[in-house]
Amino acid sequence: MLGPTDSTGNQEGMAKRKITDQQQRRIRRKHSTSIDSAGKRQRGEKLLQSGELGPEQTGLVSTRYSNQVDVVTSPTSAPERCYLRSNLESVVTGDNIIWRPGKPYGVVCAVQPRKTLLDRPDSRGKLRPVAANIDLIVVVIAPEPRPHANLIDRYLVAIEHHGIKPLLLFNKTDLSSENTQLSKDFARIYAQLGYDVIDASAQSKHGIEQLTATLQQYTSVFVGQSGVGKSSLINAICPAAEAAIGSLSEAHSKGRHTTTTANLFFLPGGGQLIDSPGIREFGLIHLDEDDIAQGFIEFRPFLGHCKFRDCRHKNDPGCALQSALQAGKISPQRMQSYQLIKLSLTSD
Repeated sequence: MLGPTDSTGNQEGMAKRKITDQQQRRIRRKHSTSIDSAGKRQRGEKLLQSGELGPEQTGLVSTRYSNQVDVVTSPTSAPERCYLRSNLESVVTGDNIIWRPGKPYGVVCAVQPRKTLLDRPDSRGKLRPVAANIDLIVVVIAPEPRPHANLIDRYLVAIEHHGIKPLLLFNKTDLSSENTQLSKDFARIYAQLGYDVIDASAQSKHGIEQLTATLQQYTSVFVGQSGVGKSSLINAICPAAEAAIGSLSEAHSKGRHTTTTANLFFLPGGGQLIDSPGIREFGLIHLDEDDIAQGFIEFRPFLGHCKFRDCRHKNDPGCALQSALQAGKISPQRMQSYQLIKLSLTSD
């Protein structure tokens, strides 16, 4: 039998929900973080009003922390720690900014227009910015962990949608593995599609000179599954980065993430590289089916030529993509990958 209700309509015994110790700690931590964030932004405004800062100048964000950034003005300059103005919602590594120096802290006053913005979904599926002004995304693939065409294609679809140039880097080409031949087959397939492909090995230094020469032309970021050797490659082309090298988990053959924040490094011969953590694959939840199809570059000549405008590109009559598939102009592997990515849109 239910007990009487209080003045708010709650029944006795149910008016207060018991909060566990873990929930209480989480609430206190979140509250503390919120207060700390607001306090640091207020410090930035106070510094601007103090008259103790130097004149405005341009700079580049080399590292973004929770409420502060490191700013550099040249490849040889030491980073300057800065607060952010309270009206700046999003500042990420790679942003060109206007800032005012100070001791010990400066202040970022404004963010200049971005050429490109790389984002990825958070734990709730909301897109969060990771890095800005990227010219080249290097997708690193290796025999271990085992490469999968669908994962590679997901990267390429997202990169094409961002309008950024992709480079497929097949690492650990000297590794003795049952997947080495599979990795080589993928390299051949994507090269035939027209993608830039480099075979390399951070261990033997094979392909490192070619990779270094390519990266000198761009601001680039490496993406790929944990364990494919991103940090080792970064160390090989830019020793100053001192990127932490993670070892593969013996139990699950999945690497442990070793980098905790996005960092920008100047390469010795020119170009910039952003080492960004935790990107295993791009979320595609914000893309529709047309975006997915456009991400397959060999599909583009046939898109818009189907008999019906709402063609699903499966068993539909008059489907231009299916005709191209039968004619050998689209590979079965890529068509299957396209259909799997479409299917995943409902669960991303």
